[in-house]
Formats: sequence, C-alpha cells, structure tokens
Amino acid sequence: MAKSFTVSLEDIIKETALETAFMPAKPDEILIASGEVNRPGLQLGGYFDYFDSTRIQVLGKSEIGYLNALDKATRNNRIDDFVSRCPPAIIVCRNLDMIPELKECCVKYGVPLLCSQDTTSSFMAALIAYLNVQLAPRITRHGVFVEVYGEGLLLIGDSGVGKSETAIELVKRGHRLIADDAVEIRRVSSKTLVGSAPDNIRHFIELRGIGIVNARRIFGMGSVKITEKIDMVIQLEQWDTNKVYDRMGLDNEFTEILNIRVPMLTIPVKPGRNLAIIIEVAAMNNRQKKMGYNAAQELMHNLGMDAVSDLPK
Repeated sequence: MAKSFTVSLEDIIKETALETAFMPAKPDEILIASGEVNRPGLQLGGYFDYFDSTRIQVLGKSEIGYLNALDKATRNNRIDDFVSRCPPAIIVCRNLDMIPELKECCVKYGVPLLCSQDTTSSFMAALIAYLNVQLAPRITRHGVFVEVYGEGLLLIGDSGVGKSETAIELVKRGHRLIADDAVEIRRVSSKTLVGSAPDNIRHFIELRGIGIVNARRIFGMGSVKITEKIDMVIQLEQWDTNKVYDRMGLDNEFTEILNIRVPMLTIPVKPGRNLAIIIEVAAMNNRQKKMGYNAAQELMHNLGMDAVSDLPK
C-alpha cells in the first residue's frame, strides 16, 4: 500500500501568507492529507453528493456574494450544513468581509477559518502547487543530483565509482549541487519528477580521503540549489572490456522512477576520462534531443543511411 504524506496547516499559512480569523488548535497539529482543493459553490447550494470533506475549502467573490444574497435564515442553514462537514480549513480570498455566521459556525464545529488577500484563482494555483510537492509520492535513491546547464542530472552507480568527485568538479565549473549520497525524489505530476536533499544532509558532500565538506560554504551560495526537476539519469560504472557501449546514440534508453520514464545514459569510468566534461556534453545533448535534434540521426542521414527515430514525443 502506498504511503501517504501530510503537511501541517502552519506550513501552509507560512507559505501562502494567510491571516487567521479562527484557529481551534495549534496549526502545527492540524494536518492536511489531501492535495485537492475545492470551491464549495454547489455545497452552499445544498448539493453534497461527492463532497470530499478532507479537502481545503476556498471561498471567493462568487461564494461570498451568493451567501450575502440569501435571506438570513437560509444563509444560516446553508453555512451550518456546509461547516458541519468539518473540512480541514476554510479560506476566504480577496480579503472579503467575513460573514458573521461563517465564523460562528467555524467556532461551533472547530473548523479553522483563514483569510487571504490574493485573488481566488491565484491563491488556489499557489496552494495546489505547494500541496502537490509536499504530498507527492516519493522515494529515496542513492546517488548524486546536480544541475548542469539547467538540466537536472541524477548520477547513480556503485559506491566509490566517483559520483561525488565528479559532482565537485562540476560545481567548480560553475554548476550546482542539489544532493549527495541520498536523493529524495518526488512525483509532483504525471510527467514530472523533482529531486532534493533531505534537510539534515543538504549541501554536504563526502569525498573519500578528505571527509565531509559543505559545498555551500566552500564554493558559495551559487554552487547549490534546493530542488530541481530530474531530466536525465546517468549510470556511472567501471569500464568493462567485455561490454559493448553505445557509440552512436541513435537509440534513447529510459529508466522508470515512480512510474515515470526518464532518459538514461550509461557512462563507463576509467582513468583518463574527464567525467565532468562528458556529463556537461550529455546535458547539452539531452536538451537538443528534447528540442527535436539528434546528431547521430543527422550523421546517418548525411551518410545516406536510414535511422529510426526514437525521440521522446
């Protein structure tokens, strides 16, 4: 069974700059488990089929205007029926005047009531994006994650193959370290994986013979980054003389992480190979492929040979 994650209401308040109208308990103890957000127009009209009480409820100009247009008795009944379902939080946008009956019912049923100065659409977009990241399915992989020319590259391979040393060389060349040793990977959408470092090891990197160093303190703030999209996986392995390595790059290889296909390269390691430069070229070549250009296919075409395109759609 897939593990579920939660985010505290306190973190949401800080992230979206919410103001508190009523809080029944400490916000760090109120946990949100659903990444979905709801505008309860139908519910305020009395229709509760398919209503999900685990979603944060957002009220905008339309909902507040509708409630204000009702007579007092009807408004009281509609609000009471809605708040009695005990959603995790109710948020009023646009800094609209608070309806007294709404606050009274939130106090009655112990439902947090919050306010935002943002427009409803802007606030919901920011909230959903934040919830998608915080509640996303995730795994932790052993490897090194770096950003090279804007491409997020996940370096994997056996311990001692040179992942961390390569990352340091890339950082010295102006690129950025995101995670060393443990990479936390989140599936934030049906097509996107995002990688980051666990909080307790962020910016630290291990170099055998030297020990643990802090990349941010040695190379500066520009050498590190908190998170990045995973664009490619690069497998580093010791050179095997009995193995045939791809020399053309006609076929695109993929690996699957959290049910998402990610382009993958296997780069053999042996003395004398400058892995940092090779990885820089791999990053730029991957960008070209995403833009529809494949150098190997052009060469085959120039030679009058047919090549089967396997570019990602």
